Amino acid sequence: MMKSITIDGKKIDVEEGKTVLEAALEAGIYIPNLCYHPDLSPTGACRLCIVEIEGWSGYPTACTTKVEDGMVIHTETEKLKRLRENIIWLILSEYPFELEDNTQLSAVAKWIGIKDMLSDFKPVHKDFPVITDEPLYIRDLNKCVLCRRCVRICHDVRGVGVIGFVNRGIETIVGTPYNLPMMDADCKFCRACVEVCPSGALVDKLEYDEKTKAEVLVPCKYACPAQIDIPRYVKLIAQKRYQDALEVIRERVPLPHILGCVCNHPCEEACSRGEVNKPIAIRALKRFVAERDNGRWRSKVKVAPDTGKRVAVVGSGPAGLTTAWYLRILGHSVTIFEAMSEPGGTMRTGIPEYRLPREVLDREIEEILSIGVELKTNTIVESTDDLFNDGYDAIFLALGAMEGMKMGIEGEDDERVLDALTVLKDVSLRGKADVEGDVVVVGGGNSAIDVARTALRVGAKKVTIMYRRTRQEMPALEEEIEEAINEGVEIAYLTCPERVIRGDGKLKVECIRMELGEPDASGRRRPVPIDGSQFTVEVDRLIMAIGQRPKVPEKLGLPLTRWNTIKVDEETLATPREGVFAGGDDVNGPATVIEAIRDGRRAAISIDKYLG
Repeated sequence: MMKSITIDGKKIDVEEGKTVLEAALEAGIYIPNLCYHPDLSPTGACRLCIVEIEGWSGYPTACTTKVEDGMVIHTETEKLKRLRENIIWLILSEYPFELEDNTQLSAVAKWIGIKDMLSDFKPVHKDFPVITDEPLYIRDLNKCVLCRRCVRICHDVRGVGVIGFVNRGIETIVGTPYNLPMMDADCKFCRACVEVCPSGALVDKLEYDEKTKAEVLVPCKYACPAQIDIPRYVKLIAQKRYQDALEVIRERVPLPHILGCVCNHPCEEACSRGEVNKPIAIRALKRFVAERDNGRWRSKVKVAPDTGKRVAVVGSGPAGLTTAWYLRILGHSVTIFEAMSEPGGTMRTGIPEYRLPREVLDREIEEILSIGVELKTNTIVESTDDLFNDGYDAIFLALGAMEGMKMGIEGEDDERVLDALTVLKDVSLRGKADVEGDVVVVGGGNSAIDVARTALRVGAKKVTIMYRRTRQEMPALEEEIEEAINEGVEIAYLTCPERVIRGDGKLKVECIRMELGEPDASGRRRPVPIDGSQFTVEVDRLIMAIGQRPKVPEKLGLPLTRWNTIKVDEETLATPREGVFAGGDDVNGPATVIEAIRDGRRAAISIDKYLG
């Protein structure tokens, strides 16, 4: 039911149950307030929102007064102005600082106007220590005006209740029981108190403005290449709303279970909780809900009517699959061309099954095909002209980075010197690889760890990873390094092969010790050879895992970078060839599944716009 009221001569229709302050703010009429917050029950404690109501005695607070039909309200009479000046003066009598421009207290005080009520009075300095050595935010109780907003949101909204009013009378402050540090008082560090503090007594340690606020305060989401709404789905999991959480994840990615298994989780590195104790296990939570998928999300997938446009996607890795999914949802006809006998790209041939179970991979690929995406395996595409001539309106190249790189050392062309991608592919497709006896893996990334652990699984007697820097500089995920060590993989740090000496029997690998010098372009300290430190090891197989690069067919006629990656527009992923787009490892070089998914989504948006 609506109520008709008048505020400062303006007639307003208001829903029954609203307060005068809510009605005024919704109508664009400002009434100063300090203790009020839309997420909290009103108390009227600050008294700044007082108004005059015709037929009423006194000066009721607008935040606690419910509207009544026919009310006539005045918010800016001379009496109200004088009363508010007195009230703000009293509030500031214990605020011995220049008002900070970015606080609500400053804005309210300037709106009301600050006048000296007692010319000789000087604000009392409480002389509390400023607490800067606790996680995430700074507490300066000298600036606290006892509005109780932080206390109420901690108790009433968050249900934590670690802070409250302590001491009595003029000694009252906001604190914890027994003046415990926030960490010891079991503060959750949710920063809701910081969000509602109007005076600058509680401030985030990290600075931000309105443009950067979300990125600074929700670093996990913005560290995620796909920008999944991580706080939202973590909260839903905490509420045991698992299907809702899965749907939030699927808003941004079509391969949630795969990511739950293999994502490199940059979100966890950025997680604010890491400053308190440990980051939230975000990837594990994603896998948790994916394993509980009951299929409810499928009922919400709506494929748009057929547009009559045809798109060719070359490559069935994460970038290609993602592009195909979103373009099909938009109503375009999509065909994926895959050179191998099974789809999945590097997810199938470069990630071991113990990390990414094949049933997980197959099931999520099948979900993409189930909405009408066509798949052609054992089909090599080397010419975009052929695809255009076959009637395709746009092409997305997701070729991956499938060519292992070499060190360029003498003897490297020996048949017993293998590359990591070949070994991983052989194990994935044939269940075995040519590794036996003593094996040395050269490299420090995830591929090196993967191939080392795989070699042990398929018959190697001993596996040693040779890395030219220290463990701190290894780009592989820390948990993967730990798992490798636990499984028996040895790691020789600050060591680099210089020459492979051929001969009957074992390979002789001449190596040199390294030391760390100044940082290089990657930010890691550059390894420097130590003169006279050469030594030789004998191995049965030497596996190179020092990186990979795309193998882009010349017939595609596309300009390449010096790293052999395809040149594209960074925003649209369009190549110089009209109608041809590219993304994933063939643009970025060897990267991650989540980065490829990001490119796939971005490419789908660009291709859809291109198709009109």
